[in-house]
Amino acid sequence: MNREVHVPFCERLQGKFLRSTHHKIKSLHDDGQGLSIRAIGQELGISRNTVRKYLRQDEATIEAAQSNREREKKLDPHRDYIVYLLRTFPRLSSVKVARKLREKVGELAVSERTLRRYVQQVKSTVASRQRRYYEPVLDMVPGVQCQVDPGELREVMIGGEPRPLYFVVFVLSYSRLSYVGVSLSPLDTATFIRLHDEAFRYFGGLPEECVYDQTKMVVISEQFRELEVNQRFHEYATTAGFRIRACCGYDPESKGKVEAGVKYAKQDAFYGEVFRDEADLRAYVRQWLDEVANIRTHGTTGQQPKALCDAEERRHLRPYLTPACVSREDDGLAPRRVDKTGLIAWKANKYSVPMAYQQGRVGVREADDRLSIHDLESGDEIATHALHLGKGRTLRNENHYRDHRQQEADLEQAIAQCLGEPLGRQLCDKLRQSVPHHYKDQLRGARQVLEAEPQLDLTLIADWVTRERLTAGGLKERLAAARLAKARGRDHEGDAPAGPSTPPPELAQYARLGHSSGHQEVTHGAA
Repeated sequence: MNREVHVPFCERLQGKFLRSTHHKIKSLHDDGQGLSIRAIGQELGISRNTVRKYLRQDEATIEAAQSNREREKKLDPHRDYIVYLLRTFPRLSSVKVARKLREKVGELAVSERTLRRYVQQVKSTVASRQRRYYEPVLDMVPGVQCQVDPGELREVMIGGEPRPLYFVVFVLSYSRLSYVGVSLSPLDTATFIRLHDEAFRYFGGLPEECVYDQTKMVVISEQFRELEVNQRFHEYATTAGFRIRACCGYDPESKGKVEAGVKYAKQDAFYGEVFRDEADLRAYVRQWLDEVANIRTHGTTGQQPKALCDAEERRHLRPYLTPACVSREDDGLAPRRVDKTGLIAWKANKYSVPMAYQQGRVGVREADDRLSIHDLESGDEIATHALHLGKGRTLRNENHYRDHRQQEADLEQAIAQCLGEPLGRQLCDKLRQSVPHHYKDQLRGARQVLEAEPQLDLTLIADWVTRERLTAGGLKERLAAARLAKARGRDHEGDAPAGPSTPPPELAQYARLGHSSGHQEVTHGAA
């Protein structure tokens, strides 16, 4: 059913159109001798109720109702509140405005549809704040700008299996000549640079600037529109000779030409296609660019991108030579990400790299039975492993991690300097025997205790290391107890007389504290 059937006729037709349609209804009905009410409604696209309404009225009545343009509507008393909502919150939908109005004034004597329609009418007449400030975009100058944007499409059939396809679209802003570079692995800076090289060679020249969103392959961070640029990509752009221009964050509309190009490539080039292998994919993309994308009549320019570029833009492009750094990128290294434990994955196994590359990216090359791992910036080899043919194995080079044994040896030497030999060695052996699983931590604690002690009694320490158990914490407690005993004028523990000791007079009143009146024995465990 036509959606306009239920709209009151007088709200859709004004002035002479209203009178003209009234005459049509009268003439088609012809006092019951012509078309039926149903047939008239279908002929004019209006409801049967509207036809009946105007058949019952004469022209004078309709003209009088139409001349009263200020007739009051049921929602007019609430118009000010609706205007306030729309000016304060311009993106409010009609449904939400209606809900907020009901929350404020209660139920209304109008239908939901009438309420939404009234809000839409107010929206069309009230000037509210814009979501964003727009200005007309001037026509681009030939040879100045190229817009660049990466894209991704999942489950593309390549070699008989669904695989993710990664691509980058390049569009010359003046002629709309485009290039699409493809990759079967996730995009990194090296691949991004290589695809730029392909695009500029396809265009036959270099624009003055390239526009990007804030991808990490170009912009590391931004603050107050001050950009920290990816150093590797900046090296390529400087060597090649073009400027880097980055859009504001979350502002894809400022490079709308390439945004449309990404959608066009997804839908027209890749979606629904099947490829035998990567070579077939690359050949298809080149054919699609030459025979479809760049020879179609563009909707904005009204010309074919290739013809417009050949006629007006190509002569304004700068000469382009592939920089030496691009050759360094494409040297057979497969990029891999290092996890937080310093491992990379290669053919169902994991291999270690120096911890300086933790959660970074490295390049991997397989040669014969060896796996070499390289720094992607310099190309230097940073690790090498024997290639394992099994699955699920982790191959570690201990030099890539902390040398715990060397740390223990340094701590043992520090303790020996404090106590001398062989007492230092005896203390270390006792600590290892007492807490074998935390030996390094015990050594570190013992060294701190010994270095903090103002005066060491080696005789006491020599006696303690013969006891059953000794820890760094116990050593600290024993040294503190010996220091306190010496401050009170007591002899060493080994020289104390047998039998109960007599407390000093000032402590006599505390002599019995902590002792039971029975025969219960209180035992203190050794530290």
